[in-house]
Amino acid sequence: MKKTNAIRELDKERIPYKIIEYEVDENDVSAIAVSIRTGQDITNIFKTLVLLDEKKEMVIACIPGADNIDLKKLAKLVNTKKVEMIPMKDLFAMTGYVRGGCSPIGIKRKHRTYMHKSALSRDKILLSGGLKGIQVEINPKDLINYLNIIIGDIVV
Repeated sequence: MKKTNAIRELDKERIPYKIIEYEVDENDVSAIAVSIRTGQDITNIFKTLVLLDEKKEMVIACIPGADNIDLKKLAKLVNTKKVEMIPMKDLFAMTGYVRGGCSPIGIKRKHRTYMHKSALSRDKILLSGGLKGIQVEINPKDLINYLNIIIGDIVV
């Protein structure tokens, strides 16, 4: 298995995790497809979204896989007038990750990370390990503490 930036960072920080690999369908890299392919409950799978605030600074949002981001709620939590999804063509340059393999862990550029409050009620969540086909199962509190994640209600 290829070591990604996210996995290297978790190893370096000695944060416990488990890798779950799955077969990728390039036509469907959604969190729901990941849930089906891994046999994991969709409510435990968190997708990573990359957005820009009004100053064009990167904002990362982790939300449950079946939910949709509420841009107004997130903007309020970020304390900015508006946030918008990053253009897909800029994703790799800004994060080092591709669509379907974007992790909140291992992004080199300065950013703030936000997570939906439902993560706090879980013993484990799954999120991208930094490559399509790799999910990392992790205790959300470990992740929140490590990345200084701000928790809130950021879904529709």
